[in-house]
Amino acid sequence: MRALSLTLLLVGVGCLYLIGLSASGWANSFYSAAAQAGSVSWKALFFGSSDAANFITVDKPPAFMWVMGISVRLFGVNSWAILVPEALAGVGAAAMLYLTVRRVLSHGASSLIGVGRPTAANGDPGPTGDARPNGDAGSDGLPRPGEKAVNRAHWAAICAAAIFATTPSATLMFRYNNPDALLMLLLVVAAYFTVRAIEKGSRGWLAAAGVAIGFAFLTKMLQAFLILPALGLAYLLTAPRSWGRRIADLATALGAMIVSAGWYVAIFELAPTSWRPYMGGSQTNSFLELVFGYNGLGRLTGNETGSVVPGGTTGAGSWGQTGITRLFTTTSAGMVTWLIPAAVILSVTAIWLLGRRGWANLVVDREQPPVSTESTLTLAGIVVMLGSLVVTFLTFSYMSGIYHDYYTVALTPWIGGAVGLGGAVCWQHRQGWTGRIALAASTAISAGYAIYLLQLAGGSWMILAVLAGVLGAVGCLGLVLSGLLKEEPASARIALASLVVAVIAGLAGPLGYSINTAATPHSGAIVTAGPVSSSGMGGGPGGAARVQAGRSWGGPGGSWEGAGNGRTGGMPGGGPGGANGSQSGSGRQGPATGSAGSAMAGAEGGSPTPGGGAMAGGLNGATQVSAATTTLLSQDADSYTWVAAVTGSNSAASYQLATMHPVMAIGGYNGTDPAPTLAQFTQLVAQHRIHYYIASSTGGVSSTTGASSGSDAAAQIASWVASHFTARTVGSTTVYDLSQAAS
Repeated sequence: MRALSLTLLLVGVGCLYLIGLSASGWANSFYSAAAQAGSVSWKALFFGSSDAANFITVDKPPAFMWVMGISVRLFGVNSWAILVPEALAGVGAAAMLYLTVRRVLSHGASSLIGVGRPTAANGDPGPTGDARPNGDAGSDGLPRPGEKAVNRAHWAAICAAAIFATTPSATLMFRYNNPDALLMLLLVVAAYFTVRAIEKGSRGWLAAAGVAIGFAFLTKMLQAFLILPALGLAYLLTAPRSWGRRIADLATALGAMIVSAGWYVAIFELAPTSWRPYMGGSQTNSFLELVFGYNGLGRLTGNETGSVVPGGTTGAGSWGQTGITRLFTTTSAGMVTWLIPAAVILSVTAIWLLGRRGWANLVVDREQPPVSTESTLTLAGIVVMLGSLVVTFLTFSYMSGIYHDYYTVALTPWIGGAVGLGGAVCWQHRQGWTGRIALAASTAISAGYAIYLLQLAGGSWMILAVLAGVLGAVGCLGLVLSGLLKEEPASARIALASLVVAVIAGLAGPLGYSINTAATPHSGAIVTAGPVSSSGMGGGPGGAARVQAGRSWGGPGGSWEGAGNGRTGGMPGGGPGGANGSQSGSGRQGPATGSAGSAMAGAEGGSPTPGGGAMAGGLNGATQVSAATTTLLSQDADSYTWVAAVTGSNSAASYQLATMHPVMAIGGYNGTDPAPTLAQFTQLVAQHRIHYYIASSTGGVSSTTGASSGSDAAAQIASWVASHFTARTVGSTTVYDLSQAAS
């Protein structure tokens, strides 16, 4: 039964993440173009270059690009090859979270067998329950816990993995080719390794956790370090070793992390700049600058040189009001916060119920060395989950720099883990009022909050709101009343039935939003999950249009208005089922009749700024590429290093994916990097290495969109080209042939 239920869960998660995956086409064409480049050039794959000619990298470390690039090399340049690795990372992360929670709740019990079971002050058993006094020994020589304890651990782990996998932001990002999918897999793996290390105070397992964090750094830089405080604190407080040994083990893990991340940083920084591509997103061609600036500490302070939209340091920057309620009052609410209250209530209550038993290893007795018990290991697991949740939540709430709602996927495994572990401890203490009230209160609050979130969507989502409310009420009352019954069999059955109903009530809203997310194609750089937008409006399934940052998007069966928020858009014709660039009336991509030459790799007309309007086309969304433009750029392509140059990486990605030839992204992602400078560009033109210059509405981003910092080299190049070459119009695209100077 346990194997079957786990298999069904993972198959279900796989279906949620894989079915209809190709509908999103190139998804984030910025990274898809880099994957295409990596399929042509090993150097481009290693450095994460945007183009096979290795002019500039993406503005992230390359680890996630290695996975996509290898997949594309094996299976060709298509959306399945790009997106399936992300979906598999999601299934893998769910499996690893299951293993982590199950191990915490089942393996801890074995350490108590033969030495007597500690009990709570009211006589309740510990969190994992009835280990068999004469249980069979495992491969490590320790007896295994009893069947009931294993079952409880299994179902708690199943719930944790299900909560994680069906949170809308997780569904969104495990169906998308941003770095977040690999990041989350590596972080959950690090949590699992840490739990294994805590069991016996293993330096090796802790070092393995450090290696996982190191590669997570090579996936999304400093965001990988958000869980370090929780992992370090859990080991320091609960590992069955002396204090000196614990500190030495943590130092070893830190060293492993530095080595596993630092080797690549050293290669990049020490390699001659003429041999490697420019570091996208930096102003000085430095990986370390990106770490501590635009992609790192700048996200916290709002001081991000090169950012198009400035951050704020007063609590209300251009990326929205900061504060403790930020995630509950924006689009992020429906994407991730459904069960955050339950996670906090259950895990904090669990820490209280564990009492002094959980903190037993704080005091080291030389005559009786510390050992892992079910209480210390359970506490360690809760510290890992709740600590990671709290640190990540506070970071996102108060960061003054660039913030996107999809970042919240970083909260999802810790929400699931905290609910699973905290709920298991409270369930074991349900005979006492503390555990029972915690379960009932978390059920009631989650159901009430689900009603609030679902009514924001309106329409037929209100049916789900009523269902969640009714089930939540039934589960809450059942959990409370079950403890009042004196007949144990009846009380146990009612409690179990009520718990199942409560779990269904808690998952109803997130699962509904996740299915909606999976059924909706997404493209561009800024994507959201579920039917509700920042304007607090939405449409039910088959109902009214979504509203995203002031622009309407049809729900399934609804209508489409506006363009370019990255939620929907034409699918690249070069991918499976490629679209012809038109928008269908349902808010999905047009029919699969196009070719690479008629690709629309995203929404035409721009992407919304955080405040509502639209940015210049192609900056955060992709650009429509006509068949005529594709044909023109492809002529004599082999005679040039770059078939074209255009400001901004997203525009360049669209042309590159349409032609499958290198396109230079002037100024990198935002068009604000000093790469190339005007002098460098003119030299490349003189050497006949760039065939065409494509005029972009981004122009020089710093001068046209109000960027507060960064280079204006793109604007200088645009002016120089306009004054030295003759413009021609191909469809709606203005092109300059750089091989023919103006007469």
